[in-house]
Amino acid sequence: MNLFLVIILLICVITDVKSRKIYNKVIYPALLAGFVYHLASGGWDALFHSFIGFLIGLGLLLIPYLMGGMGAGDVKLLALIGALKGGAFVFQSFLYIAVIGGIIALGIVLFRSGVLKSMIYFFYSLLKGVRNTAIISRGSLTATYPYGVAIAAGTALSLLFERMPGLW
Repeated sequence: MNLFLVIILLICVITDVKSRKIYNKVIYPALLAGFVYHLASGGWDALFHSFIGFLIGLGLLLIPYLMGGMGAGDVKLLALIGALKGGAFVFQSFLYIAVIGGIIALGIVLFRSGVLKSMIYFFYSLLKGVRNTAIISRGSLTATYPYGVAIAAGTALSLLFERMPGLW
């Protein structure tokens, strides 16, 4: 199941970076395969736990999606991760995803449209006693990026810590 998840994540990252979309034609068959796998390997209990993981993954990003800060593909991808690996795993992954997503967002704000350069000038002017204000453009604060990258990285981190529990 881990290899299947990694392949799905790679496909979603590639399509998200190239076209800013996570395609339903990748998510839905993988979701169906995950449900069938859990039913076949563990019966109704495993299917139930897979469905609970799906609902947890869906719920974690539903509010950001409804507020316009997240794409539907990102929500469905996290729900798929929950369906494949379960509720505890998707929640742990979500924590890593949030941290990685925040780091990426901060990097975008700092490096987009000269914000970092403006901040350096601001601090330099403070040292020299010159009044200068750093201006962060509105565009850099509203910039979007393919969140599938953060989802894949956070999930990969969870998979790594799952394989080597002594790391974390």
